[in-house]
Amino acid sequence: MVEQTFFEYEDVKVTNSRFISGGQTYAMSNVTSVKAFEKQPKKFWGVILLIFGLLMAINTPAFGIILAACSAFYLYKQKTEYHIMLATSAGETSALKTYQKDYLQKVVAALNDAIIHRG
Repeated sequence: MVEQTFFEYEDVKVTNSRFISGGQTYAMSNVTSVKAFEKQPKKFWGVILLIFGLLMAINTPAFGIILAACSAFYLYKQKTEYHIMLATSAGETSALKTYQKDYLQKVVAALNDAIIHRG
């Protein structure tokens, strides 16, 4: 049987017989399902420090503004992580992590096409 490639970009490759991601190879014959998983960043402590910095800026402007600015920068840099979860007979595993939703959706579509092609 000829190996058909459904997706290939950098270190990720999806064919009808295997899925390669970050140096790890998964046999498509063992994959029973694929799902996308979204992990939101935890922002609680960043918000608390931001509020604390703004309140401190009333009494000690220099320190309060620096603390608020650092907290705001921290909150700005927080990004949603997207994972591809593969279900196999051995259980469920996170096979790919990215911060790009469109990229993840392309890989999931390719994995679904590979499962359908496998039959």
